[in-house]
Amino acid sequence: MNRNLEQEVGQLHAEICAGLADPNRILILYALADGRQNVTQLGAALHLSQPTVSRQLKALRDRGMVASDRLGTVVEYRITDQRLIQAMDLLRAVLRDNLAHRAELAGTMAAS
Repeated sequence: MNRNLEQEVGQLHAEICAGLADPNRILILYALADGRQNVTQLGAALHLSQPTVSRQLKALRDRGMVASDRLGTVVEYRITDQRLIQAMDLLRAVLRDNLAHRAELAGTMAAS
């Protein structure tokens, strides 16, 4: 196997995949895809507590997936690269197709 590929996959797993390991982080990224928000706004939109949102934002920020900007006393967060949303949309499409295929197989087996 290509050594560079192995290193990239290792780094991808450590940074991107680990960043997406919690569903709340994915929801936060989707919420930020619509524009900048602060912790309070994110918590209200996602029905999450402020400590939960803050903890998840820290994990995303540590991996470079979100950035923060201070506006007076408020800190707003933004997604750093819209391709993250495109990648998650692609993965969701793969999931939908896999689920549809499994349902089709189950229907075929049940009809037999």
